Amino acid sequence: MIALLQRVTEAAVEVNGETIATIGPGLLVFVAVEKDDGGVQASRLATRLVSYRVFPDQQGRMNLDVRQAGGELLLVPQFTLAADTGRGNRPSFTPAASPEDGRRLFQKFANEVSSLFPRVHSGQFGADMQVRLVNDGPVTFWLQTGP
Repeated sequence: MIALLQRVTEAAVEVNGETIATIGPGLLVFVAVEKDDGGVQASRLATRLVSYRVFPDQQGRMNLDVRQAGGELLLVPQFTLAADTGRGNRPSFTPAASPEDGRRLFQKFANEVSSLFPRVHSGQFGADMQVRLVNDGPVTFWLQTGP
């Protein structure tokens, strides 16, 4: 599984002109599921996400995780992160999980994250979403768990 974390001062997701999720300071997390991913990867990524220290402490060092910083999480499914962009001028999505597996594992991941940290909001799997954010820093990290 892949998670692209962006530290934000605010973020929101709209579907069909309606805001379905919004957060203040925290992490906007784009999530992709790859073909060989399963429950182990979802659990491992959830644990890493809530423990990943990307917020500044009193000395300005990235030593605080989202819980310690009092932030929120916004999880957004984004299968395009699993694209193979190594050749040509068009991405290949063969590394991505099927829509059924992607939906199931994204939901498992979201449930795992929610069990570790209650301030979690989500985008809508399979929807055409408009995502607004104010990147803080900018601070962006790529987390990936392998099979």
